[in-house]
Amino acid sequence: MRIIAFDYGTKRIGIAVTDPMRIIATGLDTVHPKDIVEYLKKYLSTEQVERFVVGEPKQMDNTPSQSAIHVKGFVNLLKKNFPGIPIEMLDERFTSKMASAAIAQSGMNKKARQNKDLVDTISAVILLQSWLESLNR
Repeated sequence: MRIIAFDYGTKRIGIAVTDPMRIIATGLDTVHPKDIVEYLKKYLSTEQVERFVVGEPKQMDNTPSQSAIHVKGFVNLLKKNFPGIPIEMLDERFTSKMASAAIAQSGMNKKARQNKDLVDTISAVILLQSWLESLNR
């Protein structure tokens, strides 16, 4: 069964998913928050998902960041619409910076590097990969 990770933003949600064996995390999509429930219902109609991993925004001092309230609302939306799927929170500090750095190092042109959808999707991939690695520790 797959694991889905979300890098939540008020304008875009980056989504990553594992393969069914849960070995590799890949970018799935970037979806507007208002479309996420419909998107997931469609996805879950063809794929089995074991759990959701949601990036938890924190400040450098480990306190919740300003966007934490939005993420909490998103988690409640997931719980309400998909009650059978457990949700895990994972510290997402640095994922956007790591995603931007990965895109820059990939040799993509400036226009591609400024594509916020791509940054959000790669942030979700980094988040999910971190979660997978934490299982092996």
